[in-house]
Amino acid sequence: MSSTTTATGALNSNESVADAETIAPSADFDPIAVAGSLPLDEKVALLTGAATWTLRSIPAIGLRTMTVSDGPIGVRGTGEDGLPSAQLPAPSATAATWDVDLQARLGALMAAEARRKAVDVILAPVVNLQRSPVGGRHFECLSEDPFLTARLAVAFVDAIQGQGIAACVKHLVGNETETDRTEYLSRIDERTLREVYLAPFEAVVDAGAWTIMAAYNGLTRDGVDAPATAHGPLLNEILKGEWGFDGIVVSDWLATKTAVEPALGGLDLVMPGPGGPWAEGLLAAVHDGRVSESVIDDKVARILRLAERVGALSGLAGETLPYDASGATEHPADDDVVALLTEAAARSTVVLRNVDGLLPVDRAIRGRIALIGHNAVEPFTQGGGSAFVTPPHVSAPIDAVRAAFPDAEVELHRGGATTLGAPLTPADLLTTPDGEPGIRIEHLDADGTVIGAVRLPDAASLWFPIDDDAVASVRVTTDVALEQAGRHVVELGPVGAHRITIDGELRSESVRHVGVEVVLNSSYSNPGSVEAVIEADGPRTVRVDAEVQVIDGESYGRFVRLHFRYRAPGPTVDEELDEAVAAAAASDLAVIVVGTNPETESEGWDRPNLDLPGRQNELVRRVAAANPRTVVVVNAGAPVLLPWLDEVPAVLWWWLPGQEAGRSLAAVLSGAIEPSGRLPWTLPAREQDVPVPHGIPVDGVIDYAEGLDVGHRGWDRRGRTPAREFGFGLGYAEWEYRSLELVDAASGASTAAPLAVARVTVANVGARDGREVVQLYLSATDDPSRPVRWLAGFTVADVPAGDTATVDIPLARRSFETWSTDAAGWTLRAETYRVQVGRSSRDLRLETTHTVSG
Repeated sequence: MSSTTTATGALNSNESVADAETIAPSADFDPIAVAGSLPLDEKVALLTGAATWTLRSIPAIGLRTMTVSDGPIGVRGTGEDGLPSAQLPAPSATAATWDVDLQARLGALMAAEARRKAVDVILAPVVNLQRSPVGGRHFECLSEDPFLTARLAVAFVDAIQGQGIAACVKHLVGNETETDRTEYLSRIDERTLREVYLAPFEAVVDAGAWTIMAAYNGLTRDGVDAPATAHGPLLNEILKGEWGFDGIVVSDWLATKTAVEPALGGLDLVMPGPGGPWAEGLLAAVHDGRVSESVIDDKVARILRLAERVGALSGLAGETLPYDASGATEHPADDDVVALLTEAAARSTVVLRNVDGLLPVDRAIRGRIALIGHNAVEPFTQGGGSAFVTPPHVSAPIDAVRAAFPDAEVELHRGGATTLGAPLTPADLLTTPDGEPGIRIEHLDADGTVIGAVRLPDAASLWFPIDDDAVASVRVTTDVALEQAGRHVVELGPVGAHRITIDGELRSESVRHVGVEVVLNSSYSNPGSVEAVIEADGPRTVRVDAEVQVIDGESYGRFVRLHFRYRAPGPTVDEELDEAVAAAAASDLAVIVVGTNPETESEGWDRPNLDLPGRQNELVRRVAAANPRTVVVVNAGAPVLLPWLDEVPAVLWWWLPGQEAGRSLAAVLSGAIEPSGRLPWTLPAREQDVPVPHGIPVDGVIDYAEGLDVGHRGWDRRGRTPAREFGFGLGYAEWEYRSLELVDAASGASTAAPLAVARVTVANVGARDGREVVQLYLSATDDPSRPVRWLAGFTVADVPAGDTATVDIPLARRSFETWSTDAAGWTLRAETYRVQVGRSSRDLRLETTHTVSG
């Protein structure tokens, strides 16, 4: 028995996946005319946000406020509703499915979550590429490959906007590193810019994206060095001119520094507000002729067009529409949401090694299962930064594994901490000087006089707004209960000027005041710590007294930030390691969960290396030596070195799995859901082999010297062998590639038109039903300027055990084209191309050739 499926391989394809129709502007709606009818001051005011997450309303024309929210791991909303958010697996995880249909289902969930939270615009997806594995937001990007990124992003955007919610694609362009991210210039040659880094943006614009975010960094292009928010050749000529983008270009938050240059350079909306350079200077620039009013009208028209699309414009009747929450999910913990997120995390999981079929584990297994690792106790479900959301729950691995293997005795052992910092101080240990539970906060004016006081319940709340401008600093006072004898650690992380005493002893003092830069560089979430070690002979209390500045975050408001952590006496890492190894030796199966943590992967900083934190490599080797039935699960969003990868029986890459962490892991271990993921990036074996080892600016510039050879292309160009190549993943089935033929396709001038269709037959020769990701790569036999090979198509095939499937993969015209800097356009040269299909970029089973006549 055989089946046939078809998958689009077009780079700029627009696949309709949403159930609802896209909300289109009414036929008689003329945004330019409406914009021209407004007073100039009202038009200019509309071009700056009303607040951190909202745009301005104009009731006279029926325009209500529009709300934006961070993504792409979930829809946080404005943070004012207190509602939890469905927490998706990280984008690097969902990209590992190589499944455009699943990506669309996740997009539809995001749109429903946006409606539930009264959000009009989701700041997602991120289509910047994973240029270097140490990039801080690596987990938030989809892939190192422009084609895979584009295909998945188009499906995600189409599904969101099909529900009447706008997707804001970010960050245009060359925003692949966090080091000095608001200051550097990206130097990218024109061909590389077009064929690699602009390719995903062009794809989503071609598919109809409604908003694009301009990046913090600048770009060196075509003789112009300018911030991305003011780069006329990029925004006006390419995006709005050549590509015909009719939506809005919004600045990254606080990225806009001047009035005239961004206005003329193609930026449409400054965020956040109020205030900012346009609120202060744009009206004057129009009055004195530096900016034409027609430029303003175009920007206003784009905002009105967005409002029409998301249902925020009521037909110009003078009354604003209420927000339409129809189609919203009831709760992010509903059964259907849980099932989708479990499936996504499980399908994302990549089988890196599986000797003698150790996986999946028989659900009827008896005896003991040792679940080991810091990340087994506290799974790392999402990276840090603007993508962070609060989920309704996090499915614990221990609970899910016990439920999946009911006849086994499952024990949990940490095996040693991997984080440097202590955990948050438990609320039940905190008491104010007045004997009340919690923390006393005194508001101080510039002279240090107390002008008010409040009580906070716990350490997690030590990030709070200050609305009174007279408050210059706050004094934080609490007593920490030390409940037993031993070594206690009290750790405080002040942001900005401070004075800290612990038990009356001055521990740290600084007069350096900070401002909004701590938000832009994310240092507010990763400050240096002040640590006090207290050797207690028995139960006692410790007085903590800290005076901390109020930070002026400009449009983010005024706030205080103080990290307050505590570690109670406990076993040493050596003792925990010994305990875990002993448990593994006494068990029938050992499952070790290793990985990164919130100190490692976050927006705001890049990683210094690719090492697993702590002594996790030692833990793996010792447990594997103690138990020949050891499964290692890697809980990380970005590559880490696994020096033991080919020494242990089974290895799974579990990513940052989101709220259904435990359920997805149990489903993978038991085989309830096949881990059919394929790596969307290259896993290095040695740090020195990485083609782009870092993204550190030199004299303020990041030079993309590798050109077209990003990611796996760079590995191929250099002839280096990774630990696992791009596209790798074993799954639980066994596959043969039976045939490959090219069939005719109707040609056309569109970049989405296929020049040919590859018809591939695969056979599942294993004993289990399985999912195969059929990958197609091209090579140019006579053009050394092109990569050694490049991804040009893929599709997913679900095939029962013993059956075959035939799939069609179109070869898009754009996959054969190159950018000519001389002609300033795309060219299709006459050439014979090598066409290869297989299971990964280096496991290519069948090949043929295709000749393009030009």
